[in-house]
Formats: sequence, structure tokens, C-alpha cells
Amino acid sequence: MTQAIYSADLAGIQVGETRISNVDGENGTLSYRGIAIDQLIDRPFLQVVWLLLTGTEPDTRQETALQSLLATHSCLSRQELALLSQLPPTLHPMLMLQCLVPSLDLTCDTRIEGLSEDAHRGLLIAAKIPSLIAAKHQLELGNEPIKSNLHLSFHENFLTMFNARAPTATEIRTLDVTQILQLEHSFNASTFAGRVCASTLAPVQSSVTASIATLSGKLHGGADQAALEMAMAIGSPEGAADFVAKCLRTNQKIMGMGHREYRVVDPRATVLKPMAQSLCDEGEARQLFDTLVAVEAACQAEFAKRGKKIHANVEFYKGAVFYKLGVPPDYFTSLFAMARVYGYIAHFMEFSQDSKLIRPSARYVSS
Repeated sequence: MTQAIYSADLAGIQVGETRISNVDGENGTLSYRGIAIDQLIDRPFLQVVWLLLTGTEPDTRQETALQSLLATHSCLSRQELALLSQLPPTLHPMLMLQCLVPSLDLTCDTRIEGLSEDAHRGLLIAAKIPSLIAAKHQLELGNEPIKSNLHLSFHENFLTMFNARAPTATEIRTLDVTQILQLEHSFNASTFAGRVCASTLAPVQSSVTASIATLSGKLHGGADQAALEMAMAIGSPEGAADFVAKCLRTNQKIMGMGHREYRVVDPRATVLKPMAQSLCDEGEARQLFDTLVAVEAACQAEFAKRGKKIHANVEFYKGAVFYKLGVPPDYFTSLFAMARVYGYIAHFMEFSQDSKLIRPSARYVSS
């Protein structure tokens, strides 16, 4: 009998094939559908979404149809708003999404040629997630939710609903780039959780909900909130070295430093760090950015003493970018979900073409 391969964290175990994205950890590259991420960040957001979902470049008609579908179905119904208003106001936005995504109305008469029914259902979820996040934020502030504007671009509409003001061109562009960087990342924990769920033939809304629940953890998507709150707690760049030394001495994880896949710099971090530096040009935002820089430098110095290298990952500086866009820390990960949902949909579509029930074996240890 063949000896079963044992890996508690599945590290190095190939559990499937994908054409959606490739994470090359040795060389520090990330590509969607064979195109490097640094070539995609200059494109319109929804153009990259179409490419990710279908593997093809959209023509003008397809891009317009996608924009129209997402805009038309971004408005929350009275029933959906009523459900949102009944949730505890202190509930974390990621828990709110886990509650409401399975309850969304996914009926749609509009069809985009070439997309499956499951893809359409997934896109209706993607259309409503920004509105749910923005509406929750306004309700927390004691305001009525701002209605979605069908005539605005995708992220312009979100920022308007979230901050109750028209965003600048720089803010829109910043969110476009940040969200393109977050669309997809191969078999990460939340995507794999969604594939496991899909393998049972559960519907797309269940798969997306399973993925969102997994994304919320601090060792995954929640690291963005944890990293900025860490910088806030440290207070200033001068406190970074002592903080890092204490963490290493007590085996405490420094959120946002290092990455499970990348042996060199996370290619997304190389885009986000200078973006954060440019945005955080004064006041508290600048102090937070400088503190993050000091933490990264202190980590690298300490690891160098041990003959090791470490770099900040995408989560580390992303919080500073979101903070400058007017997003409170507890909403950071929900914005991550707002982008990564398209990756979840793409994997659901890909996996459903040849699905197999995922059922690993366990090594039994007698008591």
C-alpha cells in the first residue's frame, strides 16, 4: 500500500489545476491569465475583471455590458436594507458580509453572452457587496445609506456612497490599482475554501460566503487591519525597533511581514508602498506610514542578523492607502473581499467545469 503524503498545512501539495493566475514565489511575480500584474494595473478595472473571469480580452460591447450589469444591480432592495439595519451596529463588516451574501436577491433577467448562469449570480453578488459595505458605514455614522449612482464608474460610485462625497481622480485611480492587485492569488486559503464548498455542488453564493469567512482571519485578509492597528499602537517610528525586538523575543507574529508564497518581495507590495508614500504626505497619515517603514526596516535588520531576509507583503502598506482614502481600519478587509470576489467567481466557474468532491484523508492518532 502506498504511503499517504502527510502535510498539516498542505504546503507544497498540488490539489488542482488552474488557468486563472500564477504565483511564482521564487521569482516574485504574479500574473492573471498569463499577463504580469504590473502590466494590468494601468488598465480599466472592469477590463481586468472580464479578463480574469473569461480568459479573453473584452471588446467595447462586453466591457459596457459588464459595467451596465454591475451598475444596474448595485442598488440594494428594501428587504436587503431592512436586513442590514437589523444587524448589530458593532458587527464587523466581514461578519456582516457573511450574514447577508447568502440572503441577496440574485434574480436577473439581463444576460451577457458567453457568461454562465452561475457567473451571472456571482456578478450580482459582486455588484451588491460595495453597496452593503457603504450602507453599513453610513448607518454606523447615523446617516441614511446613499443610493448607488448608475452613471458613475465602479469605484467612483463606491467611494461616493462610502464617504458621502465625490472622490478625486487620484482617489479613484488609487482604489482601481489597489483592487486590481487584490483580484486573485491562486489557491490561497479563502479561494481554496470556496473550491471545497463548490465541490459539494453548493451554489455560488455559498462558495463565496465560505471564501469571505476564510478571508476574514488575521493570517489571511485580516492582516491589513492588524498591520495598521499595529502602527497606531506603536505610535511613532522611534518605537518600531523596540516593538520588533519584543515580538521576536516573545514569538509574536508581526502582521504584514513576510509571505507564505514569496521568497522575495511580494510584487503587489512594490506597487503599494510607493503609492502609500505618495498619498500619506502629511499629518497622522504620514506618521503611520513612517512607522510602518520603520517596522519593516527593523524586521529586516533583525532577520539579517539571523542570516535571513524578510519583506513586507501586500497587506502591510495597503492599510495606509485605505486609511488615506477615508476607510476605517475595521473596513479594510471588506474592501479586500470587494475585489477578491471576482477571483472567487472565476474559480467557481473553472472548478465547476470538472468538479470532484474534495475529501482528504486524516492521519488517525490513537489517544
